[in-house]
Amino acid sequence: MNLAQTNEIIDNTWLKRPSPEVAPELLGCTLVRRISDEQIIRTTIVETEAYAPGDPACHAYRSRTPRNAVMFGPPGRSYVYLIYGMYHCLNIVTDVDGVPSVVLIRALQLESVPDWLWEYIPKQKSKSKISRLAAGPGKLCRLLNIDLSLNGSPLQMGQPMWLEKRSPQFQEDLQIVQTTRIGITKGTDLPWRWYLGDCDAVSK
Repeated sequence: MNLAQTNEIIDNTWLKRPSPEVAPELLGCTLVRRISDEQIIRTTIVETEAYAPGDPACHAYRSRTPRNAVMFGPPGRSYVYLIYGMYHCLNIVTDVDGVPSVVLIRALQLESVPDWLWEYIPKQKSKSKISRLAAGPGKLCRLLNIDLSLNGSPLQMGQPMWLEKRSPQFQEDLQIVQTTRIGITKGTDLPWRWYLGDCDAVSK
């Protein structure tokens, strides 16, 4: 891995805040997925949603369960769950230990696709559609080989995943749109979805 490519690593202290505060600030940050020492892919976070205490759409709204236990742990870990029996979703645990608060990563942008990654991409996907390969929570997990085995994994360099802060150049051109969340039936009035405007990689 070429460390010269990395930006400042996001640590647990940075994530130790309520998810509605962290979610928009994750836009433009880099999610790094390390499948092996030779297989590392860097992606830009372009769409997020926040889920927090008191939110009826939050998995921890009613009580703590074996499924949502990671949400109650310390910040800086991944919360991965399965929906519809086939799609995984990646969340970043935020806030203090004991407070269930997460940011759902809804979409990622790939600037390029390493040659080795094409074996994971369905043959019908053409290279002209690179921007849509991770345009949705289920799509990005499938592409980056994220499943329940990564639930509770610490987000630190050297681990399967970690986060890096925005580059100074990206910071200057950031255009953030805030709206209500999608794909849920409760808490639909909360404006806790953020995405980068004019970005083709945002989910539809």
